Amino acid sequence: MGKITASATTLKPDPRYRSVLAGKFINCLMFSGKKSVAQVLFYDALDQIKEKIPDKEPIEVFHAAVENVKPYVEVRSRRVGGAAYQVPMQVNRNRQQSLAIRWILAACREKKGRPMFQKLADELMAAYNKEGVAFTKRENVHRMADANKAFAHFAW
Repeated sequence: MGKITASATTLKPDPRYRSVLAGKFINCLMFSGKKSVAQVLFYDALDQIKEKIPDKEPIEVFHAAVENVKPYVEVRSRRVGGAAYQVPMQVNRNRQQSLAIRWILAACREKKGRPMFQKLADELMAAYNKEGVAFTKRENVHRMADANKAFAHFAW
C-alpha cells in the first residue's frame, strides 16, 4: 500500500479564504520552496476571476473547477496470464483531488507567453465552465475507462 504521510494532518488552510483545498493547491503550485510567490500567483488569479465573473465568489469558482476536473474512474495496468490489461477502477477521494490539482497546474504550465496568474485564472474559469485542457484530460480518462469496461472483472 501507499505510505502514510503527515501532509493531511499538518496541512494549513490558506490565510485569505481559510480553505484547506486552496492551501493544498498553493503548496502544489509552489516552486523551489517559495510559498509567498505561489500565494501571490494564486490570489492574483482569484482576483482576475473576480473581475471576469463578478457575481460569483472566486473561491467558489475555484472549488467548483477542482470538483469538475476530478476523475471518478481511471484505468490501471493489471498483468494477468502474461498479458497486461487496462482495467478500469474507482479512484479514491485523495487521489481524485491530487489528480485534479496536478492536471490544472500541468495545463497552466504547458501554455507559454503569458504570466502564470493569467494562465491559472483562465484554466480555472475553463474548468468551472466544464471545458479547457484539464477537463479534456478528465474526459479522456473516463472515455478510456469506458472503452475498457470489458476488463472490469480483473479488478480485485
